[in-house]
Amino acid sequence: MRSFYFSENAYPYLPDASEYTSIRNTLPNRLFDPKVGAELYHRYFDEWQYADEVGLNVMVNEHHSTATNLNPSGAVVLSVLARITKKARILMLGLPIANRRDPVRVAEEMAMVDNYSRGRLEVGFVRGVPYEISAQNSNPMRMAERMKEAHDLIIKAWTSHDGPFNWEGRYFQHRQVNIWPRPYQQPHPPIWITCKSPSQIDWVADEGHIAATFLTGYGDTKRIFDHYRARRVQNGHPSPGNDRFAYAALTYVGKTDSEGFAGAEKLMWYLNANKVASQFKNPPGYSSIPTSVALMRGASTAFDRSSPLESCIEQGIVFAGSPDTVYKQIRKHYDAVGGYGNLLIMGQAGFLEHDETMSSIKLLGTEVAPRLAQLSINAEAVPA
Repeated sequence: MRSFYFSENAYPYLPDASEYTSIRNTLPNRLFDPKVGAELYHRYFDEWQYADEVGLNVMVNEHHSTATNLNPSGAVVLSVLARITKKARILMLGLPIANRRDPVRVAEEMAMVDNYSRGRLEVGFVRGVPYEISAQNSNPMRMAERMKEAHDLIIKAWTSHDGPFNWEGRYFQHRQVNIWPRPYQQPHPPIWITCKSPSQIDWVADEGHIAATFLTGYGDTKRIFDHYRARRVQNGHPSPGNDRFAYAALTYVGKTDSEGFAGAEKLMWYLNANKVASQFKNPPGYSSIPTSVALMRGASTAFDRSSPLESCIEQGIVFAGSPDTVYKQIRKHYDAVGGYGNLLIMGQAGFLEHDETMSSIKLLGTEVAPRLAQLSINAEAVPA
């Protein structure tokens, strides 16, 4: 199993949540102090660099118009990481390509970063969260179709080397696509896509990309991974290896269980601070009709954001404690869902201080990740 250290690079120094309606889109940026923000950026880069030094891979993502994430440009963050890290695989999960106007620009930027890193880049495509639809002035209808077309265009741009081609699609039209540079990795960097709905899982399985799930616990993670495996076999392929699967969870490791739990309590800011106004949660057309109906009837997400830490650990959305305890929690989840070859470690959030974050990174890199690396990755697909 490969381990990726991840932070959403939040700006947590906000008024009490009762003083604003939403942490996304409408929160005034006068609350952002550039001097504080600059220090946070440098701190977060120091933590990623240290993760590389202790043997972890690194992961970043991108969000817009929110204090939960200070990375509005994944390409900029990746470029810095490509230069300051030495060994780590660098994962971008993800690029909201259904919510972008220019997939060719994405192809160019990611090819450039792949060269900066000398082939250590892995690229994750996502549809984009519903909260950012209005801020991007996007149409929430048919975003899954837009994502698939953007995906196809990016891959063609990465793999076409004999001069320009034209693209006349339903959602994107481009003339003389001929990106410079081309990717360092051939035919292109590994592709990841986040999965939840059956139709999306089918498409990701058909493409053979890495399927990633985020905070989906035990039951939903197993359902998603089982569906992917069954789809591959149904289409006549060998059963996929564990390297095709990834799971993300909030993770904090302390020297003792009590220290690990205390750090994880601070990580819970990520779950508790995401106050979003109702008009941004499910714009018309973003979700399928059955999903929209379920939401209107009061269906909840895969986890209760108000759950206490103990419950979150039981659900498998938080791993916390001493190195031995965390390893056992991850192994229990790994066995229950059928295995996976990539663990995405959300190891910093909210008011978790720099020294606390660095301590956990060290223990993850030196005492947990090496044990996880011994789990069978099943890199060679085994016939069903």
